Amino acid sequence: MDLITVNTDYVTKYWDYFTNVLMEYSTRLISATLIFVIGWTAIRLIKKLIIRIMTKREMEPTLSKFLADILIWTLKILLFVTVISKLGVENSSFVAIIGAAGLAVGLSLQGSLSNFAGGVLIIMFKPFKVGDYIEAQNVSGTVKQIQIFVTQLATVDNQIIFVPNGALSNGTIINYSYATNRRANLTIAISYGSNIKKAKEIVMQLMENHPKVLKDPAPVVLVDSLADSSINLAVRPWANLEDFFEMRSDILEQIKLKFDENGIEIPFPQLDFHIKENFPKKS
Repeated sequence: MDLITVNTDYVTKYWDYFTNVLMEYSTRLISATLIFVIGWTAIRLIKKLIIRIMTKREMEPTLSKFLADILIWTLKILLFVTVISKLGVENSSFVAIIGAAGLAVGLSLQGSLSNFAGGVLIIMFKPFKVGDYIEAQNVSGTVKQIQIFVTQLATVDNQIIFVPNGALSNGTIINYSYATNRRANLTIAISYGSNIKKAKEIVMQLMENHPKVLKDPAPVVLVDSLADSSINLAVRPWANLEDFFEMRSDILEQIKLKFDENGIEIPFPQLDFHIKENFPKKS
């Protein structure tokens, strides 16, 4: 039986090579692990510190969160590059890979990048903030959250609408909460047989006596138009923003009740048909 001879020199050589490589990469791995743990802990502490500073300075919550997220993600990317470099990966190769990946992702996510840019513009120029009631892109609601890519709106019946920031920042936005007060544009119709001056006096007295109608700007009532079957009065009371809808509803209700008490008719649309008999004469 032949015996297999083993060259101990080769074994010793490969063992020494393996040991050296293991020692070298073990040192790198331990160093990279320590850098990662320390760096990750430092990033968490920095995030808490940044949020605390922004809260202390009373910065807008959405802007604070957005800036904190950008800074934290930047620090995470730098930490990742540092750890990879410590493991022996060349920075130039890594940057080239990141650049190529960034280009591919950018081309495939053009719409998302547009929404990201729109979110930045909204946060920077602040056409609205969380809690405002806005109308945009054929929808309306209260702003619940401004995220990087979308804005969340809650409708009056508590439905959540997600509006892309790209379209939102490039379109028309009506912010009903921007001003501190708001005017109600009411149209009240009375019949042609009613006394216009009496109707105007009743409406004006109601607005002047209502506790939630502002004295400055003063409310007004004008004849707006002479319609086919009614005289339309333009009623313009002002109220603080938080009182607007209650004031508007209350004024409409009181006008109807007072008009009924004073015999002023609020007509409804109607058509009058006149039938003319035109029978042929008997011969």
